[in-house]
Amino acid sequence: MNQLSDRLNSLSPSATLAMSQKSAELKAQGVDVINLSVGEPDFNTPDHIKEAAKKAIDENYSRYSPVAGYLSLRNAIVEKLKKENGLEYTATQISCANGAKQSVCNTILVLVNPGDEVIIPAPFWVSYPEMVKLAEGKPVIVSAGIEQDFKITPEQLEAAITPKTKALILCSPSNPTGSVYSREELAGLAAVLARHPQVMVIADEIYEHINYVGKHESIAQFPEMKERTIVVNGVSKAYAMTGWRIGFIAGPEWVVKACNKLQGQYTSGPSSVSQKAAEAAYTGTQEPVEAMRQAFERRRDLIVKLAKEVPGLEVNVPEGAFYLFPKCSSYFGKSADGRTIENSDDLAMYLLEVGHVACVGGASFGAPECIRMSYATSDENIVEAIRRIKEALAKLS
Repeated sequence: MNQLSDRLNSLSPSATLAMSQKSAELKAQGVDVINLSVGEPDFNTPDHIKEAAKKAIDENYSRYSPVAGYLSLRNAIVEKLKKENGLEYTATQISCANGAKQSVCNTILVLVNPGDEVIIPAPFWVSYPEMVKLAEGKPVIVSAGIEQDFKITPEQLEAAITPKTKALILCSPSNPTGSVYSREELAGLAAVLARHPQVMVIADEIYEHINYVGKHESIAQFPEMKERTIVVNGVSKAYAMTGWRIGFIAGPEWVVKACNKLQGQYTSGPSSVSQKAAEAAYTGTQEPVEAMRQAFERRRDLIVKLAKEVPGLEVNVPEGAFYLFPKCSSYFGKSADGRTIENSDDLAMYLLEVGHVACVGGASFGAPECIRMSYATSDENIVEAIRRIKEALAKLS
């Protein structure tokens, strides 16, 4: 007897987590699987951050923090935004949560009414449309293919806006594509949004520091957008702290207060020890961040070069994050050993079971013609994974 809520039944399970689980099961059976499905750095959290956490435990940071996070952490975030992004905020305009994922979800839940439309450029991170559905809003998907580097144009944005549009979710650098919006591209989108003052922007900038084209640009930098933008960021990707679960929003005080009210009823403040670790991440040396960025850039160059040598894959050059999102539709309809590849999810499963490489099909990212590979792994793994992929794909005819 299924007594689950309609709310839950309307959600899709996370495809990325499902693929990770499937590859873990094969590994447990003794299969040598190379996992390119996970969206997390393979580095360890830098030592000075771990030391700050140990110190916090010794100093008994073991009680509830304020719902929005410790003032010292919020002040460190204010400084970071000022120094790195040229954005002026006060501590009351910052709210910390259990990861940037909760930060995005909080923001959607406080802004979106049933029936409100939220524009989501595709390819998108799998959770955005699901979070909008959770808020009983309507995801409006705007597709940008590989030929436009997976970035939407001002014309596409203008065409998608209706009187019901409440927000735009913009992720740059992007998961799953690694695309990065330049200042000029953001200015073009901001010019459209200036004509539609009811539309808020949720700017997911969690991959900010994993950027291969120079300075990160935020849509919040444009004066007309500052009061309409909620910047979402956190420590997971830049500082290799995915499991510490600290994200934040910076935005208009009325939105931040609303998120605090919501969070106060369902999780309260994030982990006290993790907050002290995050504070050390923002106030301490940034050398490990740059070292990791350089490693990701080298791997990006390696995987792009190798993937371009695989017949039938169409590859662009991602400018940030740690994903490659090749178009693989030339393999649809082909078969091997009695199995036919109908779509990218089939192809991902084929690559896992035949090639022993875990990737994620593009359908759940809103791009069924592509497949996501994470290169947050060693150079050796990248070389071997692409060799296996090439070999497995060669069997399809």
